[in-house]
Amino acid sequence: MTRWLMGLLAMLAAAVASPTLAQDAPDIAGDWHGTITLPTGDVTMAIHMTRAADGTLAGWIENFDQNPGDGAELSEIALAEGALAFRVPRVGASWAGTWDEAAQQWRGTLTQGQPFALDFARGNPAPKPVVEGLDGTWVGAYEVNGVRLRQVLGIRTIDRGTFALYSSPDQMVNAVPVTELVRNGQSVSLATMRGQARFAATLSADGNTLAGTWTVPNLPEVTMTFTRATEAEIAARRNPARPQTPQPPFPYRVEDVAFDNPQATEVHLAGTLTLPEGGGPFPAAILITGSGAQDRDETLLEHKPFAVIADYLTRRGIAVLRYDDRGVGGSSGEYATALTSDLATDANAAFAYLAGRPDIRHEAIGMIGHSEGGMIGPVAMADNDKVAFLVSLAGPGTDLVQLMLSQRRLITTQMGVSQDRIDRQEPVMRALFEAVATGETLAEGRAAALAVMTSAAREAMGLPPEVDAALVVDQVATPWFRYFLTYDPAPNWARIKVPILALGGSLDLQVPAAANLAAIRAATQANPDVTIVELPGLNHLFQTATTGSVGEYRDIPETFAPAALEAMTAWIAQRFVRR
Repeated sequence: MTRWLMGLLAMLAAAVASPTLAQDAPDIAGDWHGTITLPTGDVTMAIHMTRAADGTLAGWIENFDQNPGDGAELSEIALAEGALAFRVPRVGASWAGTWDEAAQQWRGTLTQGQPFALDFARGNPAPKPVVEGLDGTWVGAYEVNGVRLRQVLGIRTIDRGTFALYSSPDQMVNAVPVTELVRNGQSVSLATMRGQARFAATLSADGNTLAGTWTVPNLPEVTMTFTRATEAEIAARRNPARPQTPQPPFPYRVEDVAFDNPQATEVHLAGTLTLPEGGGPFPAAILITGSGAQDRDETLLEHKPFAVIADYLTRRGIAVLRYDDRGVGGSSGEYATALTSDLATDANAAFAYLAGRPDIRHEAIGMIGHSEGGMIGPVAMADNDKVAFLVSLAGPGTDLVQLMLSQRRLITTQMGVSQDRIDRQEPVMRALFEAVATGETLAEGRAAALAVMTSAAREAMGLPPEVDAALVVDQVATPWFRYFLTYDPAPNWARIKVPILALGGSLDLQVPAAANLAAIRAATQANPDVTIVELPGLNHLFQTATTGSVGEYRDIPETFAPAALEAMTAWIAQRFVRR
């Protein structure tokens, strides 16, 4: 469910070897910059283009405010008749737009999960002011509403000025640009989140602590101290322990594979197939990722849960196919425009590929879906009665509007948001969801959702006056989200006649286990082979957790709890592994 929690592809023109320019458009070669407007603040982007002697274009893009100098390569650059488009494969993003002669800008849209207006003007971004003596990583914490919230400041000075980023892992705030960073002697001040959060502090004589006060509208002031992290602490954060990530040599075969989706001619999927030792044929499982553009390992916060699952299953006699989502890694296609039903056709394409291999038992190919993958699996199986089994890992079973509301309540509680504010925000969120879901068209749903954002609704949401309500509405008024909100899981669960294993963690805040497992049980009561297990102490990623909060995901060394791995493996083996 990360599309809602965390966050592109516009339609691209075909790449051309020797692009021609519209008469009124300038040569794109050179440096360009523009600004994306987000609820948390503006972010400056820059693109740098070069043209080879044969006319071929190459380039890279950098997030100037958040990661200056560390760019991502552009691909499929298309320039013709005053139109420009390119992809950014590393982050699953793209941009498309046209030249505005009057404004002397390329006007267009960056798409990364959702669209963002982004226009480019000639030249590099203006440098930042230099603030001396604060470079480093600063860590601290404060408590609000009984919840301890970690705070992190990252400050570095390069030839283009001093850059500072603010993060609050427990509040899902990551690398938000700091504005107005000022040092006057030992007094230091900064602002972030569009100036809504301000910190005023005193730098200690040894330069290693910043003791001060956070000021946020409508909340009491909070005092805390930042401490400059040591090199060892910084290194541990950059390279967290991940002891379960499989390392070669492997006692099984590993193949890079690729296959097409016949229902989407532009989609060519690349993945990894792991095969047990021996000649087979073997039972097989297809791993289906959760929401958001994911690679074949479902990599998140340096964890690789699908690599761990594939390794565990393959060592126990079960072949596993995992593949990059559309537009990610080695796979082509447009992820940002894909609905859950489109991704279900990718899963069935994976099934067809395995069914064509002689080393796979065709009557023993199943699907394992995590989070939204646990929704994609039943959608795929509605069109494919040859799938032999389904394992749902935190898949949804309840009404999706209610799921989103319960998810939001649980997560924001762990973020320290007061129950009073949650209670005031929930009716607004329900109205937004229902407006998008019940509109005859997406445009009508968006218009209805915008109408929900009255001054009272904005106040309840804590939306600053300068932030356009459309920035909030456009997070939910997308084709994918509209499909998601209108989807009823029960009918597809009820259609499944093959064995089902549904697992959930008792500390899952994203897809709460008790309610969703109960809904799956009710929908599948006519199926004689359904196993439903709530695993104690596990979060949405099936890690052994303390609170289940999203902020814990990165800090937990464990990638996937052994109890969950064994429960899944034993269940499949009992039914499909030949003794």
